[in-house]
Amino acid sequence: MEEVPGRETVSSKRMISSRLSQKRSDVSVHNHQKAMILKGTFVVVQNEGQSGGAAGKSSCVQIYSGTELDPKTGKGKLSDVAHFKGGKRKKQEGTTETLITYRITIRVDLNFGIPLAFLIKNPHNKKRFYLQHASIETPTNQIIHFPCSSWIYPFKNIKSHRIFFSNTCYIPRETPRGLVGLRMEEIERMRGNGESGERKEWERIYEYEVYNDLGDPQNPRPALGRSRWYPYPRRLRTGRQPSSSSMSGESRPESMLWNIYVPADERCSPKKLNELQSKAVQAFVYFVIPELKLLLESDSSSDDTFRSFQEILNLFSPNRDRKVEGSFRDTIKNTLVPQLAKAITHQASLKSPLRYPLPQIISEDEWAWMDDMEFARQMLAGIHPLRIQRLKIFPPQSKTGMNSSIESAHIEHNLEGLTLPQAVQEGRIFILDHHDYLIPFLNRINTNGVCAYASRTLLLLRNDGTLKPLAIELSLPSFSVGNEQHRVFLPAEEGVEAALWQLAKAHVAANDNLYHQLICHWLHTHAVVEPFIIATRRRLSVMHPIHRILSPHFKDTIHINALARCILVNAEGILEKTLFSGEKSMEISSELYKQWRFNEQGLPADLLKRGLAIEDPDANNPVGIQLILEDYPYATDGLEIWVAIKQWVKDFCSFFYKNDDAVKSDAELQAWWTEIQHVGHGDKRNETWWKQMTNVSNLVEELTTLIWIASAMHASINYGQYAYSGYPPGRPTLCRQFIPDEGTYEFGEFLKDPDKFFLKMLPGRFEMSLGVALVEVLSQHTCDEVYLGCQPSPEWIDNEEVRKRFAQFGEELKRIQTRILGRNNDPRLKNRRGPAKMTYNLLYPNTTSSGSKGVMGRGIPNSISI
Repeated sequence: MEEVPGRETVSSKRMISSRLSQKRSDVSVHNHQKAMILKGTFVVVQNEGQSGGAAGKSSCVQIYSGTELDPKTGKGKLSDVAHFKGGKRKKQEGTTETLITYRITIRVDLNFGIPLAFLIKNPHNKKRFYLQHASIETPTNQIIHFPCSSWIYPFKNIKSHRIFFSNTCYIPRETPRGLVGLRMEEIERMRGNGESGERKEWERIYEYEVYNDLGDPQNPRPALGRSRWYPYPRRLRTGRQPSSSSMSGESRPESMLWNIYVPADERCSPKKLNELQSKAVQAFVYFVIPELKLLLESDSSSDDTFRSFQEILNLFSPNRDRKVEGSFRDTIKNTLVPQLAKAITHQASLKSPLRYPLPQIISEDEWAWMDDMEFARQMLAGIHPLRIQRLKIFPPQSKTGMNSSIESAHIEHNLEGLTLPQAVQEGRIFILDHHDYLIPFLNRINTNGVCAYASRTLLLLRNDGTLKPLAIELSLPSFSVGNEQHRVFLPAEEGVEAALWQLAKAHVAANDNLYHQLICHWLHTHAVVEPFIIATRRRLSVMHPIHRILSPHFKDTIHINALARCILVNAEGILEKTLFSGEKSMEISSELYKQWRFNEQGLPADLLKRGLAIEDPDANNPVGIQLILEDYPYATDGLEIWVAIKQWVKDFCSFFYKNDDAVKSDAELQAWWTEIQHVGHGDKRNETWWKQMTNVSNLVEELTTLIWIASAMHASINYGQYAYSGYPPGRPTLCRQFIPDEGTYEFGEFLKDPDKFFLKMLPGRFEMSLGVALVEVLSQHTCDEVYLGCQPSPEWIDNEEVRKRFAQFGEELKRIQTRILGRNNDPRLKNRRGPAKMTYNLLYPNTTSSGSKGVMGRGIPNSISI
């Protein structure tokens, strides 16, 4: 386990805000009264099929004063006990949920003060229940809200009462005196006591661990994190038993993935889990089962290759043989865990199979993916528009100083009247670079039928704002150390050169697919955010304003990451099976984490780094930069989202932090930021680029970056995967053949039938169909999605001014939606649609569609929720 920074201290001078003064007047009563009555309402959610009668029945509650101390305990005064009885039930329309409302009445002394917390105890032996919301009404009809959204486990398991605080936020030094001790106890409880052993499902303990659970005895993988050679962000510790192959590594979950520890409040809802499993099974049956049957029933290795483009299109036909019966049924049963095998068999037996639409990339034009303009456009408006950069020096150079083999003679005739020096000087040459990070791995990757290059692609910015490919360089490491083998391919419209050019573009797309899925998607969103979540739970009280603003952006992420470690990024997981990097995938991810900088993940900083924007000191420019590309849909839409997020964060922070001293003196905030640097991202602890948390400006910038990553950035690179990558020839995950040299036998085979050679180069049937199934599931919005600018509860905070500012944020997002629609309809902006006629909507907020689900190709969820 990691060492963590020392515990916070709370200032002896505690200020009570004006909000408390207002509430104190609300609960004042006439002096002749001897007591006052507090009325409590507690709402419990019960799902269909939940056993044990009314959830929460017989539970007991005690209410804490936030303002008046009990001299015996040093904490707020505590009321007598009240029990849940009866309960009014109400079925939620359109769901399997029933809301059960319990009401209690508690008599307290006149000088009890303001009720700002309560304890709840679940006396049942086995049953847990979900407490959604609570409220306490004072004699003057003031209602104090408590946003709970938490599972309440039996007392016999957790050995303590659960405590909940009102929806009022306080920085530590302003904590009402009755809550000071409770505040400290609660966050200390979340950190645990350092005990080893496997965490239990009812525990709410957040500890750090390295990625030491990716391998198994048959497929060992290095532990990632706390290592000079394999640095990595930390993940949540589960405490499972050591692996039989390594005492330092955790064992895998025994029954697939559902048993892995995640604190209950971090888990996806049962409804969402059922939906995800159902979608995964449906996609597997639809896309993979027919190909798996063919492979198992065939004696010919040639059946592992699609023989025509029509056969690939048939992946999307509902009329394929998806039956699971006979010996194939036995194979499924003996290969997969019983739960999954049963679900697949049942889905395959349904008489009315699902229908999946064609991916958008081919829905309007079956061959649009082959168009050079579309190939280039997707670098600005596709599923991975974060890698392209402006070329500053020609020829391109490696970090080692080695020059690219692309020469001026290759491209100067294709610069539309510009000289090469002019084009470079004017910022008209761009590069998609997948060279330096891949070269060291290729000799180890290019085994077992994988044939991968490192690539560089040069492009020209044309006068109409579109990009035109100029050249592709494909490289392999040479046998002599420090040398490389290069081949350069140029665009062509017909003949042999055109066919070779298509092969080269496929290899580039495979490189880009790897970087997109493994680095931009997994590492730069899922993995790097998890330490922020752990630190937030360990160091910031739920009463802390920063905890309150961040919590919606952490929904489900830890659980999704835990599932990913079981089925996606683990040894023999889906990414190893589909990406050309295979078992070296996570090592590549670790190597590129060495280059990661949190301060470069904010959109303006990222654009500046890639040379796609310049600084703009104009005070009227809210983002501080100017794009050098007018028609860059990801950046144009993204910058508007960024500005809106930053304004909201600034409004929020300025309400709670009146000056920089308030930030510096916030003990919880300082401990949080220190722990992120020194533990959560401990392998980067010595980096000088970390901002100091010494002023409001830095706090706003870091929170904006974090919210951007968790919401808009993740949405832009995830939810369009089926639309852009669902047709494998356009973005293959791997290539199984090198491009043949002239004069070789392979070149002769290529000349006989270029299309057949191209198809044989693509992934095999199983890998290709599995990849399609994966991107279909990843592109899904689920049933309980909450979108940017929306809150799951109207009582998420008590302050009217803060709610007003949040509403303004939502209204601005709606205005951004309107402007995005306007840009999409502007015929001058050719990159908004392109040859495939795919309108760019991946950063369309979709604020009015909370609850929408499926593959929509638009919408920005609050969090990394799939």
